[in-house]
Amino acid sequence: MSLDEMRLDSAIKQKKGLHFILASIIIWIGVMVIHLTTLPIFTKNLLTFCFTAPLVPLAYMISKLIKVDFSNKANPLTNLGILFSVNQMLYLLIAMWIYNAIPEKMVMVLAMIFGAHLLPYGWLYKSKSYMVLSFIIPIGALITGLYFAPGIVAGAMAVVEIVFSLLLFIEVRKMSPVQKQ
Repeated sequence: MSLDEMRLDSAIKQKKGLHFILASIIIWIGVMVIHLTTLPIFTKNLLTFCFTAPLVPLAYMISKLIKVDFSNKANPLTNLGILFSVNQMLYLLIAMWIYNAIPEKMVMVLAMIFGAHLLPYGWLYKSKSYMVLSFIIPIGALITGLYFAPGIVAGAMAVVEIVFSLLLFIEVRKMSPVQKQ
């Protein structure tokens, strides 16, 4: 299988990662709810970290509902996709520093990290949505986070993720039936 065929196989069998983006909607709504409470900011931030932890199990459950090959073990590019995600973990160290140094900006930084990590998936899935949103999300999160509270940033992220999911759904539907076989 050629590189382009493997990329297409990933895009089709994994529906361009739609299950992860759908799971992230739930996560961002949870983060928004946490930050709309009257809890102290350090407690909110700790709960935010805790609430992001079930992303993979949640994406796995959603993959079953929308019929996505979660592991796609036959395709070697699956390991590359995992590497793209693991790379994001290194940037979470910045968010951990922000947790203590500038706690009211932690959600903004998490949103920026999330958005920026989408860029390589634009290549992997041949997706304009990933490419465009990998720039829009970090810049939008920065602007929103500078002027609004963390709950607003998280709410904005949930809305962006809903739009992103719809865009991915359209991209997946536009793949020709021949490509999907």
